[in-house]
Amino acid sequence: MTRLNQTITRWQGMGLMATTLLGTGVFILPQHTLGSAGDKTLWTWGLLIVAVLPLALVFAELGRRFPSAAGPAFFVQRAFGQRYGHVVGLMFLLVVPLGAPAALIMTFEFLRPLVALSPSQQLPGQVLVIAGLYWLNWRGLQLSGQVQLILTLTIVAVVGVMLLAFLWQAPVPPPLPPGSVNGMLGAIGLAIWSFLGIEAITHLSAEFRDAQRDFIPAVLGGTVLVGLVYLACTWLSMLAPDAELAMVSAYEQLLGGSGRWVIAVLGIGSGIATVNVYMASAARLAWSLSQDGVLPARLQYLNRHQVPVVALLLVLGLALLVILLAHWAGQDFIVMVRWTNGVFVLIYTLSMLAAWRLVRRRFRPAIVIGLLVCGLFAWSLGTDMAYAIGLVLILGVWQVSTGRRRTAMPG
Repeated sequence: MTRLNQTITRWQGMGLMATTLLGTGVFILPQHTLGSAGDKTLWTWGLLIVAVLPLALVFAELGRRFPSAAGPAFFVQRAFGQRYGHVVGLMFLLVVPLGAPAALIMTFEFLRPLVALSPSQQLPGQVLVIAGLYWLNWRGLQLSGQVQLILTLTIVAVVGVMLLAFLWQAPVPPPLPPGSVNGMLGAIGLAIWSFLGIEAITHLSAEFRDAQRDFIPAVLGGTVLVGLVYLACTWLSMLAPDAELAMVSAYEQLLGGSGRWVIAVLGIGSGIATVNVYMASAARLAWSLSQDGVLPARLQYLNRHQVPVVALLLVLGLALLVILLAHWAGQDFIVMVRWTNGVFVLIYTLSMLAAWRLVRRRFRPAIVIGLLVCGLFAWSLGTDMAYAIGLVLILGVWQVSTGRRRTAMPG
């Protein structure tokens, strides 16, 4: 089998991991959760961070032991058979063109403090970003890893300076409404988005220089770092929970009037980086599925940099189609986020079940906790899980029907 280019180091992998998780949500989601969980928001984020760590550990061990461009699809295939692996792979492949446009639409929210653009005016910019991602991925992910590590460190530095200013000035945030269990569940259902990407990095494990040594530190280090940044941004957002963009107002209260530029540049850069990693991951998954005969053989083509450019064009084209449809339908990105979250909850659940068979017994407590966490996530999403359940049923029926046709074929 042709190998992908192995260039990602531990620190670059941590940059890819952290920036993927920070992504579009780092300066936006904390404010949205304040409206749902009220004065229980910090507890909600703390609970979510603790809950995510066992999932991250299990995915890190799976990626280290079974480096593959297929990621969770490969894990499920190894544990339960090819048919189930193909269903998971197609689920991921079909949800990325939904989730990535949602992330891109959210990214353009950072322009609002700078310039008032209508959705029709934002659309050409979103299309240009999709086109630019093809160029960015042409030479592989080494450049992306370096750029995203720098971006992650910059975000951490800015949030750290804001925290120091907060502690020095000791401003008094306005009171928040009292939270409730239902409000916390609603906030968790949205905040899951902030940790989507734990599984995406497993698609890139085959491109680490030394996955056995570097993959687990990259995943866990990136996850912990991101959890602390989200918790800090939630605390800072409490300074201006009703502002158009709370982190901009908090920055300007603490550090002066450049907040709209600093937060906008970092938010846009981080959002595009998130979309980039998901597109790269989906392209490699399509490449892997084409080698299994699930998708057309044309997707197996690699350019001289060992990048699956035909598969990349496929996922970018699907994302572009979703952006156009969402614009035409006036779809709220929050709804798209919750639908995407539901699909990933199912992928995480199946991955945890696969890990029970594949990894060493000492990881089983983490697997059990991971399954309980997936149940909590599904409960918090409620009816928004319907999209994910419908998708897996359709793909399951399709796989069963195609399997029967192959069995019935002569010879």
